[in-house]
Amino acid sequence: MESVLLLGGRSEIGLAIVERLVRDGARRIVLAARPGRQAPLAEAAARLRAQGAADVHVVDFDAATPADHAATVAEAVRLVGDLDVVVAAFGVLGDQSRLVGDPVAAAENVTVNLTGHVSAGLAVAARLREQGHGTLVVLSSVAGVRVRRANLVYGAAKAGLDGFAHALGDLLAESGARVLVVRPGYVRTRMSAHVPEAPLATTPQQVADTVAAALRRGTRTVWVPRALGVLALVFRLLPRPVWRRLPR
Repeated sequence: MESVLLLGGRSEIGLAIVERLVRDGARRIVLAARPGRQAPLAEAAARLRAQGAADVHVVDFDAATPADHAATVAEAVRLVGDLDVVVAAFGVLGDQSRLVGDPVAAAENVTVNLTGHVSAGLAVAARLREQGHGTLVVLSSVAGVRVRRANLVYGAAKAGLDGFAHALGDLLAESGARVLVVRPGYVRTRMSAHVPEAPLATTPQQVADTVAAALRRGTRTVWVPRALGVLALVFRLLPRPVWRRLPR
């Protein structure tokens, strides 16, 4: 794994994954972030260089402008050549109490968490198929396994993303490229700081370690932590009247 593109260059989880891949040998890195919000990436780029990355570039990427996503992928290829790993880590959590009362804000949330991934994922898949190798890492969520009323907008978007990512992996089957779907639970980040911590909470570094191991093994779906997969199975089996009463 020589080259890595991070879509969502300011994501704590995404950057933790890239840092781990650099420690594993990645040398050419592209961090893609929203125009005007790239200044904080200077520190991240310096950290990656200190850890061994030879080339670190920053390019424009906005999840809400799908017409530009293919160009972002093309620019990354121009800078570092074939893409060995693409990490799609962009997303917003949002405030459930606000989203259920503001249909426009809810639609904007879904645009970032689902629609943007569809356009970016298809653009990446086209490139990986052309190369004949490479992995798209998609950060899904346990929230999409069975959508709860407490986070219906975010959960619904993640459910759509999870389904899309798995089907995209099927589309790439036998092309030499693949999709790795990552299903973490509560991850301690700035984005989740306003939400009460859930059981089996994890950290960006733990997600990164799991992703690195899955890339080495060729795994297609991973839970972080692994025990979350068992809990998710229980979630699926709960009768709806019981499920409806769950507070979170």
